[in-house]
Amino acid sequence: MVERAFAMRLRRATSIAGLAALAACGSGPGTGTSVRVNVPQGASMRIAAESLAKAGVIRSPRLFRVYASVRGGDRAIHPGTYAMRKNASWSFVLGELRTGRGIVHVVTIPEGFSLSQITSVLASRLKAPADSVDAAVRDTALLHRLDLPTPTAEGYLFPDTYIFQDGTSARAAVNAMVRRFEQIWRPAWTARLDTIHLSRNDVMALAAIVEKEAKLPEERPVIAAVYMNRLRAGMLLQADPTVQFALGKHVSRVLYKDLEIDSKYNTYKYKGLPPGPIASPGKASIEAALYPANVPYLYFVAYPDGHHEFRTDLKGHETAKAGARKAWNSLDSARRPNPTRTQ
Repeated sequence: MVERAFAMRLRRATSIAGLAALAACGSGPGTGTSVRVNVPQGASMRIAAESLAKAGVIRSPRLFRVYASVRGGDRAIHPGTYAMRKNASWSFVLGELRTGRGIVHVVTIPEGFSLSQITSVLASRLKAPADSVDAAVRDTALLHRLDLPTPTAEGYLFPDTYIFQDGTSARAAVNAMVRRFEQIWRPAWTARLDTIHLSRNDVMALAAIVEKEAKLPEERPVIAAVYMNRLRAGMLLQADPTVQFALGKHVSRVLYKDLEIDSKYNTYKYKGLPPGPIASPGKASIEAALYPANVPYLYFVAYPDGHHEFRTDLKGHETAKAGARKAWNSLDSARRPNPTRTQ
């Protein structure tokens, strides 16, 4: 009786191991869709297998654990985010986990990030010296390729989510982000430049201002139109975000003393667009700069809820400013703690 039970357990174990071995004979690295798998710090093979199954890399977490145990790789796994393809062989998947060679770094750059913010993110996520990122964005060959008059590639590192293999250099990451911008830029947009009488760098400079100003997506083309109308009228753009860029730091509110800074990026002092973008605009803001709304507005002011009031004349603008000031003051009062309030 004991011998029969032992034989049954042996056959069952052999069957499971056989299934695991059969599943391991897949298609190597795989030919399916690439997916991301996260293996937390200190994760067991059970947790790793469940993550792999959830992502669709493997089908049976239990059988994969058996296979890993048979191969002696059920404990020596590296934590991190992996990029793997579906239909990969179990042998390949286990090898990735044991060596950590499949680890990738996911880098997300939000729309409107400045170059200094992007440099900080890349240095942190890639574990690269900030100096190497700074050198990459100042590479003369890259600036020549983009035909830029500025000392850096500010504005041309396209905001998106990137997956970089472990060990990716700062230069390779910057080039990938610039290539993404070049992929986004359409031939029709180049043809459009002659119509609006702007260079690509001009459009990117305007798009960056729009990106920093707009809070509501539908207002982007209108904000772009205001600045285009001011350009055509020979007026100063008077864009607060360009002053903040010139100051080299973020301020909650631009003060009159800030408007005195002597910089080509100070659009309260110098007419026309700044020398280049002040941040990385997204696709929607680039399109708004290329195809501004057909409106006559020359002024706008921001309200606390994110919307702007647009006006065609200075008198109307002053009235709108008074309304905005009242709304902001009311908000500030509501945020202040009430000393007479009892808990």
